[in-house]
Amino acid sequence: MEIAQTYSTGSGANAASQSDKSKNSAISSDFETFLKMLTVQMENQDPLNPVDSADYAVQLATFSGVEQQVQTNDLLASLGQQMGLTGLSQIAGWVGMEARVEAPVYFDGAPVTVFAPSNTSADQAFLVVRDSSGTQVDHSEIDPAGGQMQWAGVDSSGAPFPPGTYSFSVESRASDAVISTDAAQVYALVTEAKLNNGVAIVALAGGNELPADQISAIRTPG
Repeated sequence: MEIAQTYSTGSGANAASQSDKSKNSAISSDFETFLKMLTVQMENQDPLNPVDSADYAVQLATFSGVEQQVQTNDLLASLGQQMGLTGLSQIAGWVGMEARVEAPVYFDGAPVTVFAPSNTSADQAFLVVRDSSGTQVDHSEIDPAGGQMQWAGVDSSGAPFPPGTYSFSVESRASDAVISTDAAQVYALVTEAKLNNGVAIVALAGGNELPADQISAIRTPG
């Protein structure tokens, strides 16, 4: 299992410093270019119809505003990255734990813990299990009150389903008519924690990935 995590080191700080210097140099260069263009504009204006000095002030203010916006955007991006790293450090300890998610889960032969939602209007409920292709492989009656249960991963003859990714939902019925179909939550093993565009991402066994804020609970395996 691997934790994709980034820490600031001395060399990283130096690299960041060099990057900041490059940005400042680029902004300074752009400003000098702007001043040269402004000077040329003033030298080549019609002496009988000179440009109003207020127009020069507007151009200068506009350039200054763009420069400040660029610097602000860079600062916000830096803060966002730092916040992402903080979130990543908090979820790094989840690797090797089991997370409760509303997502497909990898089945390797061990029973899967399922949390079925309840529907107070239902008089019947069925756990519906589908494989990675969307094909229904199991449809078994459960308590309409929902709650925690174990899916053994075997068919009607007791033969185990093949290893793979399965999704779970609950079909609620009233007077033998389907009134709702809702996703069920399951526990899945966390194999990796990483950042993706500043967002803390958790990878589950089987390759499924989702944002860390979509995990509702964490527990120790077994």
